[in-house]
Amino acid sequence: MPQKTKNTPMMEQYLSIKEQYQDAFLFYRLGDFYELFYDDALKVAQLLELTLTSRNKNAEEPIPMCGVPYHAASNYIDILVEQGYKVAICEQVEDPKTTKGMVKREVIQLVTPGTLMEGKGVSAKENNFLTALTFANGKYGLSYVDLTTGELCSTTLNEQESVLNEASSLQTKEIVLTSDIPESLKETLKTRLGVIFSTQKDYEPNAEFQFLISELSSDLEKEATAKLLQYLSLTQKRSLDHIQKAQSYQVDHYLKMDHYSKVNLELNQSIRTGKKHGTLLWLLDETKTAMGGRLLKQWLDRPLIQKSAILKRQDQVASLLNAFFEREDLKEALTKVYDLERLAGRVAFGNVNGRDLLQLKSSLEQVPAIRAILQGIDQGEWNDTLNDMEPMEDLVELIGQAISEEAPVSITEGNVIKDGFDEQLDKYREAMRNGKQWIAELEAKERKKTGIKNLKVGYNRVFGYYIEITKANLANLEEGTYERKQTLANAERFITPELKELEKLILEAEEQSVDLEYELFLDVRKKIKKAIDRLQHLAKTISKTDVLQSFAVISERYQYVRPELNDEKELNIIEGRHPVVEKVLGSQEYIPNTVQMDQQTLILLITGPNMSGKSTYMRQLALTVILAQMGCFVPAQSAVMPIFDRIFTRIGASDDLIAGQSTFMVEMMEANQALLHATPNSLVLFDELGRGTATYDGMALAQAIIEYIHQHVGAKTLFSTHYHELTVLQDELPQLKNIHVGAVEKDGELVFLHKMMEGPADKSYGIHVAKIAGLPEDLLNRADNILQALEKGKTLQNQEIPSESSATEKQETNQQLSLFSEDSELASDVVEQLNALNLMEMTPLDALNKLYELKQSVQE
Repeated sequence: MPQKTKNTPMMEQYLSIKEQYQDAFLFYRLGDFYELFYDDALKVAQLLELTLTSRNKNAEEPIPMCGVPYHAASNYIDILVEQGYKVAICEQVEDPKTTKGMVKREVIQLVTPGTLMEGKGVSAKENNFLTALTFANGKYGLSYVDLTTGELCSTTLNEQESVLNEASSLQTKEIVLTSDIPESLKETLKTRLGVIFSTQKDYEPNAEFQFLISELSSDLEKEATAKLLQYLSLTQKRSLDHIQKAQSYQVDHYLKMDHYSKVNLELNQSIRTGKKHGTLLWLLDETKTAMGGRLLKQWLDRPLIQKSAILKRQDQVASLLNAFFEREDLKEALTKVYDLERLAGRVAFGNVNGRDLLQLKSSLEQVPAIRAILQGIDQGEWNDTLNDMEPMEDLVELIGQAISEEAPVSITEGNVIKDGFDEQLDKYREAMRNGKQWIAELEAKERKKTGIKNLKVGYNRVFGYYIEITKANLANLEEGTYERKQTLANAERFITPELKELEKLILEAEEQSVDLEYELFLDVRKKIKKAIDRLQHLAKTISKTDVLQSFAVISERYQYVRPELNDEKELNIIEGRHPVVEKVLGSQEYIPNTVQMDQQTLILLITGPNMSGKSTYMRQLALTVILAQMGCFVPAQSAVMPIFDRIFTRIGASDDLIAGQSTFMVEMMEANQALLHATPNSLVLFDELGRGTATYDGMALAQAIIEYIHQHVGAKTLFSTHYHELTVLQDELPQLKNIHVGAVEKDGELVFLHKMMEGPADKSYGIHVAKIAGLPEDLLNRADNILQALEKGKTLQNQEIPSESSATEKQETNQQLSLFSEDSELASDVVEQLNALNLMEMTPLDALNKLYELKQSVQE
């Protein structure tokens, strides 16, 4: 980069501003363009596919530059921010007409992924959270804000895994860090979640920040929240009056699900596509408002664990289910409600326009209708909601009187304010509408008065309006009739008091009406701004109502039932269904299944072939629990359930190549999270643990994990496995029960029943599944021969497995060495026991146990 001394004053200014925003692209305003220079220009030209030019082309080192029109800049900024970059917008802050020398410029806003207020990066039904993180004494303070809605919350977390879980749930795109955050955590957040990091130095406390954090009791949370607010203040450089008081929450007050579990259960993002389609959120989302859609996602991320709160939601859903016509009216009214939260945010942020205020008015006009509908069905369930649902007629009246129904997007070009709202504006508008008519009437009147038929009223920019009379007609003009204004070669121009008044009205109308409208609009906005707290409270109330009606719609459409909650740890779901799979397949095709675990049953050990529905059965239970604890009804014939505090899942094979972890490592990590943190009130779902390693290693680990859960954890657990040897654990662990997925062979073909049955599966059917997958017939026959040999106890080391290509079968030549002398009484007893065994009906584990017993008897 050239030395600063060689640069023009303008480039000196650019470089000094860029020095303050080194981690952002600087959009530097020059006339009608935003220009970028040096490395910014090189990178942005490539990212946005812009033409790269240069400044000082004849210099030894021309300065790379590119630019975008200022009126189209928002689209370009959206693209850059969506890709994870920051953009500093630098504007002229002085009027070039009144400034000598270099016009002063300043960055008026830093746009980042976490501070977007509008555009492509802000989805209607998703929050855009900016997060701050601090660390002290082994604990983390986490605070988050949605700048578009003003929601501000904080919590204290005890470990890195909890930080990852929260950041993942929030789907935060940007985290403001302090310097003491461990590098290992930063690396994990970056690789797994793809967030960008920002830094905020020590802040200077101010009264506004102190008020917003006043209800926080934790110093760590106060620090995180204050740094977050300071970052917003320094980057946005405008009013943040819509930011709500910080609310502290504890993750233990909700049903906890770690990052892995939410991914495995596909709550809001499909594992295959990364999209919403095919998820539980996709199924549940019948919300009619954008803010209701965002709240639904928050409820899905944080189901309740407080019984009274769950029952209250259930009561409200039930009342809506029993009122079909009222619910239809409610849906129609909610459809007309715009995004009150974000409209309030735009009012405070200063980027609201006339059309936004019309949307606000239209939304508020629905509140009386919504109240009336709820009052019609209320039996006490909606009392709190009705008390919180303020109609806010004062704002409806203000906007109705002030804002034109045809208000344009721009607020600086006029036609925003209604006729009749302001007397002076009405005069201006009348002057603009009637100015030409007034001039024509005045001209006619003066012609009649003077008798001069070619008298005319004209206008120019220098002299304004005038009466012009040719010199030939001057003799017909009575002296003193007009005031002389200008002499021309062939005419004289005059002025009258009446024309002066008209001129003043017309010119003021043209020049000042737009300015007056803008001032009036700002005054209206200021009055609405005072009601932001009321608007935000109303928005929350309507959002809750919207989510609850969505639950009622889903529950009726798919015939869900109200679950009964109990404190006895009884789980009894009769004919339950997987809600998402049922929606895809249709109720006629989906085969329901029952999950029964009484107080004495801790573990269901599930066996059965692949593709038979074991994983679906397990996910079905987890999603049913989540639905119930959200307050929604559940897909079943009937359901009795305990309230769970945490859900742990290990379902499906996956690896984490970015983090350098294999499938087996991920399995073990997820299993470890459950074993470390599960309580007797938790739900654990393990699918095929141990398959990622050698058979005996995997089987040993699986059995040890089952035993550990049974003896030390005590959580309700579903454990599916291909290790049929483990089914004997039912005889050893009193709180374990075997179940299996039904399958039958018909004419050599495998038919899945997709139905859970008591007891263990008789075999794995692996080769049958391979046949369904279309493997070659020769290969399948070979596999069947190998399987039969292995089941007979032969090994690959001492026995050639027969194949179809073998001409003759080899005879076994290896002889087993005798452990006892032939006349030994002990040998006779052991041989007798061996002969009595029916090996074909024993599992390998049964055989190993019997062999162990015989060994012990020999040693004794």
